[in-house]
Amino acid sequence: MSGINVDLTSTEISNIWSSYLKSSMELRFFQYFYATAEDIEVKNIVEKMMEFSRKSLEDLKEIYTKENLTIPLGFTEKDVRLDADKVFSDTFILYICHDITMLSLSTYPSALPDCTRKDVRDYFQHAIEFTLQIQNEITDLMLSQGVYLKSPQVAMDHTIDLVDNMKYLNGLFGGSRPVNAAEIANLSRIIHRARFSKMVLVTCSKLASHSEVKQHFSKGRDALDKVLNSLEEVLEKENIPFSASGDFNIFDVKHSPFSDKLMLFFVNTCLGMFCFT
Repeated sequence: MSGINVDLTSTEISNIWSSYLKSSMELRFFQYFYATAEDIEVKNIVEKMMEFSRKSLEDLKEIYTKENLTIPLGFTEKDVRLDADKVFSDTFILYICHDITMLSLSTYPSALPDCTRKDVRDYFQHAIEFTLQIQNEITDLMLSQGVYLKSPQVAMDHTIDLVDNMKYLNGLFGGSRPVNAAEIANLSRIIHRARFSKMVLVTCSKLASHSEVKQHFSKGRDALDKVLNSLEEVLEKENIPFSASGDFNIFDVKHSPFSDKLMLFFVNTCLGMFCFT
């Protein structure tokens, strides 16, 4: 326990600050999802993630208080309207929850090795363990409901074929060759994320209050359209079947449940920083 009394490093301060903003953002989304979800199993997933986000904020506040550091503002009750009408279908809510776990599995494991103080390490280790558990539950639920978006299946050769000349690299120099399994996997992953991200941007553009913010989201949507057209064309030329888009169903509402600030942070964090890593 001696590591608890060690001063926080700049990296640890940065990591817990980012985690605080992330958790406060997630809490506001989960509160709204919990208020509007109708499917009992989806609601159960949301409740677990909501309670974890709330507990994470408490744990982080405790670290800040020990160090006499100012607790970040993050996102508050002012950034969400829990009495707003339902915007997302339950399946879309499930996709968003899954996307948030993917962000967590990208950020928490990279933060843990940079931390030395025991209480900070314990925080990130617990966060990783919970994220793995809830992601498995989300995946099982998606599979049981038939909404999990799988990558294309490919036939595997039973012989070993070694690359013995430069013809294999023709695709890099203007020629062409069949795409390999790794490339198919990457293309399908990006296409899935681009489709999901596009619908998030469409939704945010509809909900945004300020014209500049609406335009910002619309530009992102148009850029993703170009990405989708170019990448889907590659799979079509190879006659590779690709799963249909998910249930990204949204409903028209009179009042946005989210502040522009909250939506901008979500887009820049989940879709911007993580989208194509």
